[in-house]
This record gives sequence, C-alpha cells and structure tokens, in this order.
Amino acid sequence: RLKAQLGRVRLFMSDGKWRTLGEIASEAGGSEAACSARLRDLRKEKYGSREIMRKRIDGGLFCYRLVPLPDVSLVA
Repeated sequence: RLKAQLGRVRLFMSDGKWRTLGEIASEAGGSEAACSARLRDLRKEKYGSREIMRKRIDGGLFCYRLVPLPDVSLVA
C-alpha cells in the first residue's frame, strides 16, 4: 500500500513543479502527513536518493519540488 502511494507521489511530482502537501495529497491520495512521509522516503538511498526542495510560501505553508533527474541522453 505504501509503495503504491510512493509511486503516485513520485509520478505526480516528476514534472518538477512546486506543490503544497495539500495538492500532493489530493492528487496522490492519502493524508498530508502520509504524503510528507513519502517525500522523505524519496530522499532515502533505497528509494533513489532524490532531491526534494522546500520553500516557505505563506507563514507556515510550504511548497515542495522533486528535482528532475538529468537527461542521460544529453550526457556524452
């Protein structure tokens, strides 16, 4: 169940756009707390060591962004 949610969060965030936890939870399913945990999971080595950026947009509201992987076809 958690792997399925992790996949949905990864897929939704793969375009590199900034999103709030509410937006992520609405699209990927589950609670904001669960989606926050999945973003933390994506930082772990066993889930790809992905870079997740965070910025404050309003008081205590944050946006998150999954940094896209480099296009390996362009690397010589």
